Amino acid sequence: MTLILGVLEEGLIYAVMALGVYITYKILDFPDLSVDSTFPLGAALTASALLAGLSPVVTLFLSFAAGALAGCATGFIHVKLKVRDLLSGIIVMTGLYSLNLRIAGGRANVPVFTQDTIFENPFLAGHVPAVLAPYIMVLILLFIIIVCKALLDLYLNTRSGYLLRAVGDNESLVTSLAKDKGMVKIVGLAIANGFSALAGSVYCQHKGFFEISVGTGTIVIGLASVIIGIQLLCPENGTSPLTSLKLPTVRPTTAVIAGSIVYKACISLAISMGMEANDLKLITSLLFLVILVVSAERRKKVKPHA
Repeated sequence: MTLILGVLEEGLIYAVMALGVYITYKILDFPDLSVDSTFPLGAALTASALLAGLSPVVTLFLSFAAGALAGCATGFIHVKLKVRDLLSGIIVMTGLYSLNLRIAGGRANVPVFTQDTIFENPFLAGHVPAVLAPYIMVLILLFIIIVCKALLDLYLNTRSGYLLRAVGDNESLVTSLAKDKGMVKIVGLAIANGFSALAGSVYCQHKGFFEISVGTGTIVIGLASVIIGIQLLCPENGTSPLTSLKLPTVRPTTAVIAGSIVYKACISLAISMGMEANDLKLITSLLFLVILVVSAERRKKVKPHA
């Protein structure tokens, strides 16, 4: 049970970030590497805010806003300064590394174990039934991810959300509607990095510390979660291995959340089978490579029948 709860907690935390990666990767088709620094940006801001006495709930909103500003910076560099999308993300990612250290007071590691968090505070201690106490972290994370998913689904069904989808599919269509496609991209990047920083804030409060390297490889985790979820639960042209089961159709955002949990379960399984924690990044990269290769092979098999 402890292992299952651990997988759910990790999966739900990174699912928040994966929702942002879904926007950039699947909707905008934008290789945004700044996620690797906006994730620790949220963690750094949260650690400093908690030590300053701010409410842990307020830090969630502050982190989202900070991540959105970072996303705007990436979009501005790409759209207004005409820098390639990949390079724009790299520039912001590099600059945020130093900014994160400054926010954390120049320290690479900031513990917040003694501070109240969204998981440990006097209100919860006095109002949570004893039977739910072991599952309180999962329940709180589930509430956060449901709110994030609901808000994202709501936004994607607005006029602005439809424009965001159109930019990824057909930029000319957006231009023909007399809309600024560049501004639409900036909005999408802002929302995506806002989710990434929010995930970093939740991660910091869950683990009880900020560490400058927590964002390393975050984009890979996000991409793996998106690809796993979409391939398993959102079959395109029959490429999903679950197509024959005729499961009910789910929203892509739901699939991304499930993909994050499945990904973390695979990582935990690999470690439980004897691999060391030091090999985590190697496991991550190999698993991601397998996912990409299998996905590509399925698409090749389906195309001749299309």
